[in-house]
Amino acid sequence: MKLALITDIHANREAFEACLDDAERQGAETYALLGDFVGYGADPAWVVDRARELVAAGAIAVMGNHDKAVVNGPRDSMNSDARRAIEWTRTQLDAAQIDFLARLPYSVERNGCLFVHANAYAPQEWEYVTGRSEAVRSLNSTHARYTFAGHVHDPQLFNLSGLGKIADFTPTPGVAIPVPPHRQWFVLPGSAGQPRDGNPAACWAMFDSLRAELTFHRVPYHHEEAARKIAAAGLPARLGERLMEGS
Repeated sequence: MKLALITDIHANREAFEACLDDAERQGAETYALLGDFVGYGADPAWVVDRARELVAAGAIAVMGNHDKAVVNGPRDSMNSDARRAIEWTRTQLDAAQIDFLARLPYSVERNGCLFVHANAYAPQEWEYVTGRSEAVRSLNSTHARYTFAGHVHDPQLFNLSGLGKIADFTPTPGVAIPVPPHRQWFVLPGSAGQPRDGNPAACWAMFDSLRAELTFHRVPYHHEEAARKIAAAGLPARLGERLMEGS
């Protein structure tokens, strides 16, 4: 089964479309959407509706912190740009779209895989996995062999051996990585809608469960158009600038 992993779309229609088109070309059979459908970008309604279509067709989807903020209102810990984007987004979605976000689970476990936005140990608290210590804590909190997560906008991969030895590395796009199930794996595909590693190209990843292989992908998209829409919507200018910079 070829499973396309897409996360942190952040209302970026152009990036989401590019990732879906690339995943289809690469033979994706189903999808896992790892949260943060909204926030920052200018097309929240379109992104939510497209996600609803994918879920209706069998895709997995989980809730992200920006999705939760749209449902309940922005958290005090959010920076001013994020808060403004959430407040604007709440005016752009209808009741059915907000209900879709409200009903998303924090995590889904299926066939030895855990799907979550932030981590396995406290998915509702939105703590980041940015290094080995957090990855170990997350992997020790689940029996799943593979944990797929978002929240961190840089592509990363961690693995934990049976002896408890943790390793990590930054993947090379387009290169298949063996991920045998005798180890545990924590996979961060990177952000589709707001990459932050200096490369504006959208991120996604493909997990081939039959081959036990994982391939990270980068897809150029019309980030200039996505940034233009942000400005036209009256959202903070910095949100568009970040798409141009990949920051």
